[in-house]
Amino acid sequence: MAAVRARARQCAIGAAVAAIGCSVLVPIPAQAAPPVLSQIRVEGSYLVDAQGRKVLLHGVNNVDKQAPYVEPGDGFTVTDQDAALLARHGFNTVRLGVSFAGLMPTRGVVDTAYLDRITSVVDTLAAQGIYTLLDNHQDGLSKIWGGNGFPEWSLRARPAAWEPNPGFPLYYLMPSMNRGWDEVWDNSNGVLDHLGTALAALAEKVKGRTGVLGIELMNEPWPGSAFHTCFPNGCPRFDTKYQAAMQKLTDAVRARNASIPVFWEPNVTWNETMPTNLGKNPPITSPGIVFAPHDYCIPSQLAIYLGLPEELRGVCPVQQDKTWGNIDSFTKRTGIPTLVTEFGDGDATVLRNTLTRADERFIGWQYWHYASSFGPGAPKPDPFLGDIGRDLVRT
Repeated sequence: MAAVRARARQCAIGAAVAAIGCSVLVPIPAQAAPPVLSQIRVEGSYLVDAQGRKVLLHGVNNVDKQAPYVEPGDGFTVTDQDAALLARHGFNTVRLGVSFAGLMPTRGVVDTAYLDRITSVVDTLAAQGIYTLLDNHQDGLSKIWGGNGFPEWSLRARPAAWEPNPGFPLYYLMPSMNRGWDEVWDNSNGVLDHLGTALAALAEKVKGRTGVLGIELMNEPWPGSAFHTCFPNGCPRFDTKYQAAMQKLTDAVRARNASIPVFWEPNVTWNETMPTNLGKNPPITSPGIVFAPHDYCIPSQLAIYLGLPEELRGVCPVQQDKTWGNIDSFTKRTGIPTLVTEFGDGDATVLRNTLTRADERFIGWQYWHYASSFGPGAPKPDPFLGDIGRDLVRT
């Protein structure tokens, strides 16, 4: 369809300049005006709009993990053209990665230019009727370990000279990284205080922008040295401590933007089918909280990242049934809404498993991953015209 539109434009221009014979084989329907976005809020176990209608969100992730972060035109961050492409395919949400290291590159000092770039992308997406979830993203805690997220100044832990670094995802087992995560959960060095200040500044910056779906406090949080207590049935003691950290960050955000929905992820052993204990001790009492789990299949991830045999993916339906059973248990216990904020990762079979289970429960999702199709140089092919796109693009 994009090629047809391009041909139509070419014909119109040619006709205006000279009598050039030209034909368009497919009629181009008029584009509907983008919807006017209303503030999304939490009502019971659903996300609803200003008219109280239940909202079903389907979209993608756009997470730039490298400085300078969220730089429209860099070939990665979504642009006006990307927003139009996403809207044309029917998507109505983007999970936009935001970095703590970008928000506060120097201790105690928020980078206002970075906030401006974030809001520029939010406005670009909103103009096409697309809601933005602002995702405080980390992988591997910090650049210190070859990851991203937390600024180096915020942590004291450092790898030992003898300590091998196996890279993603196995670097989470490094003793030094676990010490770094312990600093986060213990608020050593004031790291959670500074993160709260940074997220509060972000919340204040987007106040009044109806295109902002909410703020996700932390992507894939790792339990640190307590990780071994999470197997095989979850880690209630750590989750109590983790919930207190999420509440601390929620309070910081709400002090500057009282109405913004706040998204809580379970600790990342969830991806290994461990259940979450969030909301058990104590219950979740703050209004406007949304559950933000991921749905990945570990055998598929091992095949993608470690080169293990693809035949392992045959057990994915069993693992994903376990994950969705954990979602059902959480929803029944807490009564708060769920949005699956990552899934797929290029594995079409895993993707279909997620879509089927989400549809059965009227739960929205954000596919991993989409990078700009309109960066420097010639535009890339439309990524939603392949097999995965045919599953994702739906009413």
